[in-house]
Amino acid sequence: MTKPHEDPIDESKRIAEAAKKKKVGLKLLGGAGIHAHSPSAQKAPLKRKYGDLDYVIAKRDRKAVMELFQELGYEPNERFNLMNGDRRLYFYDGHNGRQVDVFVDMFKMSHAIDLRSRLEHEHPAVSPSDLLLSKLQIYEVNRKDLVDIVALVLDHAIEANKHEDAIEAAYVARVTAEDWGFYRTLQVNIEKLRATLEELDVDRDLVNARLDELWKAIEEHPKPLKWRVRAQVGDRVRWYELPEETRSPYQPE
Repeated sequence: MTKPHEDPIDESKRIAEAAKKKKVGLKLLGGAGIHAHSPSAQKAPLKRKYGDLDYVIAKRDRKAVMELFQELGYEPNERFNLMNGDRRLYFYDGHNGRQVDVFVDMFKMSHAIDLRSRLEHEHPAVSPSDLLLSKLQIYEVNRKDLVDIVALVLDHAIEANKHEDAIEAAYVARVTAEDWGFYRTLQVNIEKLRATLEELDVDRDLVNARLDELWKAIEEHPKPLKWRVRAQVGDRVRWYELPEETRSPYQPE
């Protein structure tokens, strides 16, 4: 059994190497995932410190992932994993007081993103498109999330269709067309993103142009009747969940 690294980014690389060696489809989410894709997240003014690590797996990799993290020096939260393991797993790094959160098939916070068909690629993180959606779907998005998104948009062009190193406009548009609430949260958060952008010394014109291009694709995508009916209700009924931040369910003695 080896010991986790103190630096979360170094540790994410160690985990990625071990997962690749064992052919486990473990994909990084969150700020560390954006760091893995975006050079702009690795330098000022967008560089920041990272804490816990978040991942997603396909359900078929659940058993292999449980074995992997124990071999890497993590302690599973056995009670939580037994009760919730079909959706989510927790592992604790007692050396550094850090937690690993593993989502199974779906990433769910304020909204749900089905990632089952989105994990078959070589890169250790989920795609730029899924990183963007996973950050922008948080209704109570914070500044560090917005800074991460700026780095992601700065470094990735908007492409109409599937492209592993770009933000796929058609995919993002399709996800938001399936759920008016998801669309509305993205709308709110893109406005917050534009406001945060004004405070950052980056190529604001490029980021704004890419956001315009993405939003045009979202607006132009056909919306089903269910979406249009919910849009008429609008903000009068809450359209997002406020999940409790379930951190460190395992407390070491």
